[in-house]
Amino acid sequence: MLAVLAELEESGDPEAHREALADLVADLTEAGMDYYYLRALKLSNAGQLAQQSARLGIAGAVKMISSVSRRFIMRMNGKELLVVAGHIRSLAG
Repeated sequence: MLAVLAELEESGDPEAHREALADLVADLTEAGMDYYYLRALKLSNAGQLAQQSARLGIAGAVKMISSVSRRFIMRMNGKELLVVAGHIRSLAG
């Protein structure tokens, strides 16, 4: 993750890193949904059917969010990409 951000931030052409940033955002979206929703459901000892249903629903949501995010990122200029990269970096601590 940090390597993608560093490459974008240090590049003379941040727009050349749109695809990598879009992939990173998709990965973070999936990881976040898993951690905040599916992990909690598993820890609650919800039934197998409930967990499977939740996984299916979350997978659909992640696919839709990632698709929309990718479209926005692919249209961003260098300055906007740097703002997004900075925000992601701030979340990483």
